[in-house]
Amino acid sequence: MTTRRPLDQHPDPRIRAIIKSQMNRRSLLLGAGGLGLAGMLSACGTSGSASNSSATGSATAAGPSAAIDKSATEKTVSWANWTLYLDYDETTKSYPSLAEFEKQTGIKANYAEDIDGNDSYYGKVQAQLAAGQDIGQDIITLTDWMAGRVIRQGYTQAFDLANIPNAKNLRSALQNVDWDKGRKNSLTWQTGFAGIAWNKEKIPGGLKTIDDLWKPELKGRVEVLDEMRDTMGLLMMADGVDIAGSWGDTEFDKALETLTKQIDSGQIRQVKGNSYKEDLVSGDALAVICWSGDITQLNFENDDKWEFAIPESGGTLWSDNMMIPIGSQHKKNAEELMNYYYDPEVAATVAAYVNYISPVEGAKEAMEKVDPSLVDNKLIFPSDEDLKQVHAFRSLTPEEETNFGNKFQTAIGV
Repeated sequence: MTTRRPLDQHPDPRIRAIIKSQMNRRSLLLGAGGLGLAGMLSACGTSGSASNSSATGSATAAGPSAAIDKSATEKTVSWANWTLYLDYDETTKSYPSLAEFEKQTGIKANYAEDIDGNDSYYGKVQAQLAAGQDIGQDIITLTDWMAGRVIRQGYTQAFDLANIPNAKNLRSALQNVDWDKGRKNSLTWQTGFAGIAWNKEKIPGGLKTIDDLWKPELKGRVEVLDEMRDTMGLLMMADGVDIAGSWGDTEFDKALETLTKQIDSGQIRQVKGNSYKEDLVSGDALAVICWSGDITQLNFENDDKWEFAIPESGGTLWSDNMMIPIGSQHKKNAEELMNYYYDPEVAATVAAYVNYISPVEGAKEAMEKVDPSLVDNKLIFPSDEDLKQVHAFRSLTPEEETNFGNKFQTAIGV
């Protein structure tokens, strides 16, 4: 990973700016130290939240209706996203790719790191969405299952794909999702895997299966994710279940029995969100069920200490998705911004910073120019063969969401 350093001397000033912003961000992550990612995010707070929440749309018994689009006269677009999810220059306190969008289009972009959880963000804006009101954002970015919910509830506007010609660059593996057939209301922002990772020095033989996590020598040194679809998805696949297909309580409960057994026996040290990263760094955890981009970041910062793998039984594939809220008054501007980020070179710029899978075809080739050291990184640019190893957790009905969610929360002690 030290091969990034010479790129500071790259003759192209744009490339130097990108690398500089990457290093600044990573310095921020390192500097967070014992605070932990969750604490750091909390300390950062949020900005740019709903500033214009006047009622612009309407709601009837049939549901909310879309607001009138003012893009032709109001050259602005507001975007709510997750923290640390867009290239950022710590020195100039700006987002280089977003600044370039403003320069190219004349559209003022307001970017807010407003989302720190699907449920918490939904709880904040649901009432306004249901009433067809403007939540102050023209783009929101939510994970598959929550994206499916807000689309199902009629809280988003359908795209005019004529305004997003680069949507054709969406990777084929992401084009057909059961919660938004034809991708009429959503476009993938970034994608990642959930799989397993381990400390290469402490576990020289590596891990291949979920069952390897339950080896006696790892007792008390294993952690799993508190995201139900990833942890339960991996456990169910280890039982031979097709998580994208038809399954029910029997299959879920069998995997839950495994999870409960390993928690009760002390094999699993803790069930966590992003903060499992700090336990890997401290050495308290030696093996984890984790997210792919996290391990890429950790390895860059800690001399490549961990290895990530998709278990032999398969991993999960998740995505965060851009959507236009029903009350947005700048739909065309939002579509123009999405089109910009689906340009392969722009997508590569973002991928070089966030270290997750780019959803854009052509981004890998563009990465040759942005950061050649990342071109062969399979966690950013998996092959079609790699993608065959991972599966999306099928959409749940509202009743299933409640049923399985309650069971999982009980098992992990929340």
